[in-house]
Amino acid sequence: KSPPAPVLIKKLAGLASGAGKPGAGFVGKISIDQLKEIYEIKKNDMKANSEDAALMMLKGTCRSMGVEVVL
Repeated sequence: KSPPAPVLIKKLAGLASGAGKPGAGFVGKISIDQLKEIYEIKKNDMKANSEDAALMMLKGTCRSMGVEVVL
């Protein structure tokens, strides 16, 4: 098993924790390339049919944590 996605997102974004309230604002930023790194780590554990679907799932996790996804 690979580490949970939120743990990897916090690590790559350099955050101690996510937002206290989802949708209340952004606490950090992460790039698409960093999300692709997370996908490579988690692809065997994710239930997505394609890389694009997996990236959309990771973007949703970022959004709920208050992490902005930038290009």
